[in-house]
Formats: sequence, C-alpha cells, structure tokens
Amino acid sequence: MSSQQPEPSGPPRGHVRVVYLGPVAPHWRVDSDFGERNLIEDLRQRILARLLLLPPHDPQFRRNRERIIRDAERENVLLEWDLGVPEDEGDEFMVTGES
Repeated sequence: MSSQQPEPSGPPRGHVRVVYLGPVAPHWRVDSDFGERNLIEDLRQRILARLLLLPPHDPQFRRNRERIIRDAERENVLLEWDLGVPEDEGDEFMVTGES
C-alpha cells in the first residue's frame, strides 16, 4: 500500500512569505499576499511556533523548515522563504553532517 497523500487540486488557497529579520529576536515575520484570513492566520501561528527563537543556523531549523513546508503543502498554500541571502548562498545556514 502507498502512504502518499493525494495531490492538492485546484488553485492555491493562499500565499505566505517567511522572512528572516536578523539575529535579534523575534527572528521571523510571516507575510501573506492572498488567502482566507483564518487559514493564513492559523498557518502563521503554526509557523511562528515552530520558528520561535530559532535562527536559520540552528540545527533544529532544517527539521522545522521541512515541517512547515509539509504544512503548507497540506493546506495547498504557496510558501516562500526570504532568508536575506541570495538563493545560492542560502546553504550557509544549513548545517552539514546531519543525517
């Protein structure tokens, strides 16, 4: 049996952008361009709960980022990350040697 989730159908229900504000807490801000207010606010609360006091160079960031991505996919919401560095330099925040 396959444990894959069905692909979301239809257009995205909303959009959120997760922005890294810097090394001083709060580290994160969650913006939205469109979507139902309740849906976006619930997702915003879950995102901020996962990232509270967690800078992008922390080893827990990678695991929580994957959870946030799965949450957005499940809700059929477009997710964008702004870590304040160009895409090709974003790996400096990723911790190497994790399994």
